[in-house]
Amino acid sequence: MIKHLAILIVSSFFFVGFSQTELPTDNVMRFNEYLGYVKKFHPVVKQAQLVIDESQAKLMKSRGAFDPKVEVDYSRKKFKGTEYYDKLNGMFKIPTWFGVELKAKFEENSGFYLNPESTVPDDGLFSAGVSVPVGQGLFINNRMAALKQAKLYREQAKADRDIYVNNILYEASLVYFKWLQAYNELVLFQNFLANAELRYEGVVKGVEVGENAEIDATEAKIAVNNRKLGLEQSKVKLMKAALELSNFLWLENNIPVELQPDVIPDINAEASIDATFDINTLQTEEQELASHPKMQSLDYKLQGLEVDTRLKANKLLPKINLEYNFLTETPDQTNSLNTDDYKSGLNISLPLFLRKERGDLKLARIKQRDAEFEIDATRLTLKNKINAIKQELESYVTQTEITTEMVSDYQRMLKAEERKFQLGESSLFLVNSRESKLIDGQLKAIELQNKFFNTKAKLFNSLAVNPDL
Repeated sequence: MIKHLAILIVSSFFFVGFSQTELPTDNVMRFNEYLGYVKKFHPVVKQAQLVIDESQAKLMKSRGAFDPKVEVDYSRKKFKGTEYYDKLNGMFKIPTWFGVELKAKFEENSGFYLNPESTVPDDGLFSAGVSVPVGQGLFINNRMAALKQAKLYREQAKADRDIYVNNILYEASLVYFKWLQAYNELVLFQNFLANAELRYEGVVKGVEVGENAEIDATEAKIAVNNRKLGLEQSKVKLMKAALELSNFLWLENNIPVELQPDVIPDINAEASIDATFDINTLQTEEQELASHPKMQSLDYKLQGLEVDTRLKANKLLPKINLEYNFLTETPDQTNSLNTDDYKSGLNISLPLFLRKERGDLKLARIKQRDAEFEIDATRLTLKNKINAIKQELESYVTQTEITTEMVSDYQRMLKAEERKFQLGESSLFLVNSRESKLIDGQLKAIELQNKFFNTKAKLFNSLAVNPDL
């Protein structure tokens, strides 16, 4: 009785076996291309690079403590026509790694009331020597510690940069998967709306020739409106997902890009996703946690704290500075330097109770111990998180197989119910019911695909990979 009724069987797409109309490829935004734009132009990625620049600046600053220095001190006093003194002292210093300073000095002093110890030859006095800390500051001092910590901070910044970049790529990936899910749902409802409209036309023709009851047309119209409602809801969802995706699209010179309505995601994105994430390598290779950027960052942090602890321990030693300088009037003559003409000195300083120094050392050791606890906890957390995600991925593979089989069974049930309906052994209500079950199954398949891709992104994020895109 339904010779005029055409029932459209909608086949599935992507990993559950549904198909759809061939789409042009010139307006498809593929996953790897999308992440490439994000990594290259997104402001947060550029901010991550600033961490490296900051570390380089701090390293340059710490190296400045070893820069040679020129010091000039000139003073003169004249009162009531009498020149009390006229003093000129110039010094050139070269700091070295082990707290040793090389010095060269020139003195030219004159005056009626000049201190006798400041008396020098008329042409001035030259001196050259060395200052050595034999106690505190010999093997480690503030400038040595600052330079070591700056180098460690630079390496830590590289690891932190990888983490920052990975996080933004992870967030961008989730948004792309949401966009893909919304698009697949839109295509799904478009196909089933066409199916419902075709069925409605067939039923109306059947009513006109007396082959169908009026109530069948009403039921078919309800199905059409349901599909229209689902389509409109999917359009809103797709629009919101596209706008969210636009937040991650930038061009050079920090120019934001709005996603055009005709741009669509890659419906066959799984291969591109696996290749971009290098998911097979992530799943099969035993990743050493020591190479994880987070563990590397914490390790560099610990090494910096160890340097600080050594510095604080060194502060417990007494300050003992030895200084020795050769004296000469003729520095251009090397044979004028001899051990008979010299100026030397010894300076010793030591606090009696060392309470400040001992307190600083205790605090430094506490910070170091705290970092060690953090490393142990983070290592275990990362290990368990990675293993859990891998097991979750294995589960989604099984769930995908089950969902594929389930959707296939729903399709067979619908096809069988349509045949029975054509033979007059079923009703439009049962056909619509079977179709609704198929739609629900396909929506679950789309949702499952989204969760599957999100889990792959979680594995990518948990390993903090910074891919070359």
